[in-house]
Amino acid sequence: MLTDSRTLGLALSGGGAYGAAHVGVLQELRERGIRPGIVAGTSSGALVGAAYAAAVPLEAIERAARAFRWSSIARMSLTRRLGLLDSGAVTDAIHRTLGDDPLIEDLPRRFGAVATDLRTRQAVLIDKGPLDIALRATIAVPGLLAPVRRGDQVLMDGGMVDNVPVSASRLLGASTVIVVRLHAKWENVRMMRVAASAAELEEDPSVVLIQPEMKGLAQWSMADVPRLIEEGRRAARVALDAADVLAQG
Repeated sequence: MLTDSRTLGLALSGGGAYGAAHVGVLQELRERGIRPGIVAGTSSGALVGAAYAAAVPLEAIERAARAFRWSSIARMSLTRRLGLLDSGAVTDAIHRTLGDDPLIEDLPRRFGAVATDLRTRQAVLIDKGPLDIALRATIAVPGLLAPVRRGDQVLMDGGMVDNVPVSASRLLGASTVIVVRLHAKWENVRMMRVAASAAELEEDPSVVLIQPEMKGLAQWSMADVPRLIEEGRRAARVALDAADVLAQG
């Protein structure tokens, strides 16, 4: 019986609808018997990563990606000064999928979502507590989705400070990391950045970098989800064929 690697991490970046490519990556990993036991995600990467960490069947994750609509995670806000939309629909989606709102620390795989603390402008790794708080925080795009309060923190989209959560996966215990970097347009904006450049990731011997090609594919509509899934799988195949590191500790 295949078991998860306790030192192999999966870092899934944000990118709106581009996140569907993560599903194709997961398909290719399963086909090769590669089972990361640690998952870190930002924004849409956290949505897919949380489902994987919760051991939701991959077929169900794919069906959800193909059927996804923005109303699945957001609805009109009653306090629009905080955001046009409210992310409370995420809680409903979690309940439908998992039966309740589990604690992150109780998930079958180690999981963390990256958010941004608006007060400190620093990345926050949420790896404990209710799953819905973590997911609502990491997807809270400024001006669109209302921020989430967690203690004295005011949390929003993790892509503001680190859209590719490699460091987060290491904090969760990964020694080798499969990184899926989506070419989201916002990474060129000053406040939407990654902690490590693609060049640095390519040079890191403990990283397997997967970079799906997003040119010509829709980032904010779901029209290209089937193509995004296939592109994620293609990019994973190429990267994994070339990789000489994947310690299954």
